[in-house]
Amino acid sequence: VQLVESGGGLVQAGGSLRLSCAASGSTFSINAMGWYRQAPGKQREVVAGITSGGGSTNYADSVKGRFTISRDNAKMTMYLQMNSLKPEDTAVYYCMAVGVAGSRYWGQGTQVTVSS
Repeated sequence: VQLVESGGGLVQAGGSLRLSCAASGSTFSINAMGWYRQAPGKQREVVAGITSGGGSTNYADSVKGRFTISRDNAKMTMYLQMNSLKPEDTAVYYCMAVGVAGSRYWGQGTQVTVSS
């Protein structure tokens, strides 16, 4: 499974960005997916997760009400709509997919920078 993120960039506080994660390869093995982020000097943290069918989602408290995770299985693409962005959202955002036997796949990351 290969994962490629896109959609990152520089935005002012209060603005919006939409991240995409395109999966390829053995995509039939993908179950849940999620978004993580890592800010400079900090550990990687989970942002949001979504089940295989998209029927259930969960969010970190810091992004609840501002971010929305979704997926289009026909396109094998996952999204993260980020609204009301804050400078503390600045980080490299990573796409993650869970495969068979709990194996995890990661994308290369996309930078999101929110200016104040």
